[in-house]
Amino acid sequence: MSDPHPASEDWAATAHTLSQALPFFQRYAGATVVIKLGGHAMGSDAAMRSFARDVVLMSHVGVNPVIVHGGGPMINATLKAQGVESRFVDGKRVTDASTIEVVEMVLSGLVGKRIVQAIQAEGGQAVGISGKDARLMICEQTDPALGFVGTPVECNPGFLERLKDGKTIPVIAPIGAGRAGETFNVNGDTAAGAIAASLRADRLLLLTDVAGVKDAGGNVISEITPEAIRDLTEAGVISGGMIPKTETALSAIDGGVRAVVILDGRAPHACLLELYTQAGAGTLIRGAR
Repeated sequence: MSDPHPASEDWAATAHTLSQALPFFQRYAGATVVIKLGGHAMGSDAAMRSFARDVVLMSHVGVNPVIVHGGGPMINATLKAQGVESRFVDGKRVTDASTIEVVEMVLSGLVGKRIVQAIQAEGGQAVGISGKDARLMICEQTDPALGFVGTPVECNPGFLERLKDGKTIPVIAPIGAGRAGETFNVNGDTAAGAIAASLRADRLLLLTDVAGVKDAGGNVISEITPEAIRDLTEAGVISGGMIPKTETALSAIDGGVRAVVILDGRAPHACLLELYTQAGAGTLIRGAR
């Protein structure tokens, strides 16, 4: 039986051939695309392999992908296994000293290295880092009641630019550093938005477990303006878990990101469909620049 996964050299050669033969694949050549990875795309080995292969293809046709990942289910499982009891305030986890140690271990270690290994197995070059490395993401405490939960206030993307020059894909855990040396847990979407803004990325792709932003009739909106998002939020059409994602999108656009897409990470090849098909995938929110 033939190997369902071609050798790294074959995959790289295929990508190179596509980039030469299909000018459409060159439409994002040189573009920086930040991808927030979470949900279903991290839930199985098959989904992870598919995602990694797509990222490597993007890299081979000239895109500069930057991965920011979550890992909530893995954190929950590890906390439970270690007998660390979680407390919540208004539905938000309190990250105390014991919890932040587990969060950093899981995100920077188990989750980040799994993604790096998947990318390298498909022929790419990747490195796992966190927002603490090279002072990438400086944070302030979000709310004293939540403990070591941080909000990014400064990003220093110079290290990421050097990785780009070396054709290395960064895989970033959403852990930030405080000015006094504290370690902060940062919401993955928030971290991705802040990093994308610091890079003035061409695209921020927020992979989630829903098809995109929906209108009052439950239909996915293919493209929407920031103003329309604010109107739908005020009217209660955008609600629940979609609000943090749209808020991240608006903040990223205000920070200089060209466009944000909220899309279904469960769909096969979701990132490629968004970048390289006319119809795209999910909901596109476009900035002014």
